[in-house]
Amino acid sequence: MSGPGGPGGLSALRALGATLTWAKLREVKCAELEEAADGWGRAGNRADAARDRIDTQLVDDLSRTQKGEAAEAAVRRLRRLSMNFQYIYTECGLLRTTLNSLAHEMKAQQRVLQGALDDAAALKFTVHPDGSVTYPAAGEGLVDGKPLAGGRASGVPNPGLADPSGLVAPNPNAVKAQDIADRLAQAVRTAADVDWRYAKILRALKAEDGLGVPAATWADAAGDAAAVRQAASGYLAQGIPHDASPAERKAWWAGLTDEQREEYLAVYPDQIGNLDGIPALVRDAANRDNLQLLMGKLAGRDDEDAVTKLAALREIDRQLRAVREPGEAPMYLLGIGDQGNGRAIVSYGNPDTSRNVAAYVPGLNTSLDEGFARDDLKRARDLAIASNRHGESAAAITWLGYDAPQSPDGWGTLAVAGAGRAEEGGRSFSGFMGGLAATNEHANPHMTAIGHSYGSRTVGAATQQEGGIPGVDDIVFVGSPGVGVDSADDLGVGREHVFVGAASNDIVTKLPAKEKFAVGGAGLLAGGPAAAYVFGGLADPGDDDVWFGRDPASESFGARRFEVGDGPPLVGRGGLSVDAHSEYFNPVADKSSVNNMALIATGRSHLVRAEESR
Repeated sequence: MSGPGGPGGLSALRALGATLTWAKLREVKCAELEEAADGWGRAGNRADAARDRIDTQLVDDLSRTQKGEAAEAAVRRLRRLSMNFQYIYTECGLLRTTLNSLAHEMKAQQRVLQGALDDAAALKFTVHPDGSVTYPAAGEGLVDGKPLAGGRASGVPNPGLADPSGLVAPNPNAVKAQDIADRLAQAVRTAADVDWRYAKILRALKAEDGLGVPAATWADAAGDAAAVRQAASGYLAQGIPHDASPAERKAWWAGLTDEQREEYLAVYPDQIGNLDGIPALVRDAANRDNLQLLMGKLAGRDDEDAVTKLAALREIDRQLRAVREPGEAPMYLLGIGDQGNGRAIVSYGNPDTSRNVAAYVPGLNTSLDEGFARDDLKRARDLAIASNRHGESAAAITWLGYDAPQSPDGWGTLAVAGAGRAEEGGRSFSGFMGGLAATNEHANPHMTAIGHSYGSRTVGAATQQEGGIPGVDDIVFVGSPGVGVDSADDLGVGREHVFVGAASNDIVTKLPAKEKFAVGGAGLLAGGPAAAYVFGGLADPGDDDVWFGRDPASESFGARRFEVGDGPPLVGRGGLSVDAHSEYFNPVADKSSVNNMALIATGRSHLVRAEESR
């Protein structure tokens, strides 16, 4: 392998030397830099293949066939080896892009240099080793008519910053020579700056001694990635089609060479992994790499936000690396980030190859914490298991792609839950589903959007985007305080494709409309949903309006209500409880709800057990 320390890369870098001249710049062999980059790319690909073999073959086989402490110890060591290979893959990718970007910028200055040299040769000017340019006599004097004397022009790296002399040389060759000398000086100066920037980055791209890859090393890798990204911004970043449609992004990715894809994945895993329209396998690979960088970044902080998110990321990482049971749908990490309250999109089953795809949007108080990583992801997992029992392949997704409102008192107040977060989240969710519709390999996949709690308001907002939610055939609301419209007909899929689950003991589905709340909101703000339900319900017992519009479970809304369990009562032996609001996805506590949602998600809604509308 020819790397920056090998024959090819080293000789190219040494050509720059301590003091760069135009002659040295001309002799830089950028092809050797690119050859070295290719060598690091091959090394990274081998590391990635080794990591994949460990994760998908060795660990799984060992866990299934061997039991006991020795087997567990071997698995732990294999996991560490896998992490090492992943780190090698990440750093090799950064080295590859760094060298290619260095070559890209050097070649640009070589073109400027060569253009100036060509112009000098055409004019028969002499370019000296120090970059000055000698020009011959030309023109004619005003007094004697003889050619004006030649001279010598010295370049100025930044002509715009030079003080004007106020004098104009009468020899017409003087201006041309000065222009050539300035271009030479600018090329050399810019190339020297490029050399300095990239030399600093290359010196930083090294691993600590030892066999482990601790969090501190990943923190360094995150810093390395940021430095390479900044340096390579002109080489790669401008090509990422952020403002394009999912279909256009899919076409862009398909049109890249393997080398270009690998470089984007190495330097911009966060952007590629979260770009709707990029294939699921690619997003998963990018996000798994970015997950390690994020954990390294957050491990270096001790504030509450970082500690909370780091615990969630570690739990997601643990689940991604866990051995899957035979027949269990694999996990795909379709999105991850630490912005806002955190982002995480996890699919159980490949949404590109599955005939049926369902995406669940969580609601109030959902954020990237350990509870989300443990409980909300399990909801999609259980739905995927139930869906795959009903026939053709199915994938189920937990989508935390927005900042859900956060109530400091849990369900103690809904005052924070305005429509703004839902509107913003609805736009993002619509784009995400459009990406799935673009990358799914089936001609007409069956897609379902599921909103729980405030997430139902977010899904409702997504339906109001231009064209509705791309690709979605059915919409499911559970535990909904309203969806922002007053009729199922307003959701864009036809009322026969809108389904609602509302447990009889789920008080969130019965919260009175805030503008009609009888006691001026005092119960809602101070007593929470229980007080809101009691006081608001007594104030207007026949009203079918809830917090965000008409009750989706009401007859007047026009959706198809399906059977769910009653859930625990509001007042029980343990006091007040709103647990009925969170059991819709629990196959043990509410098997009927999970089974009905699985039937809807697999296009078998005619088998759903109906419940009478309110």
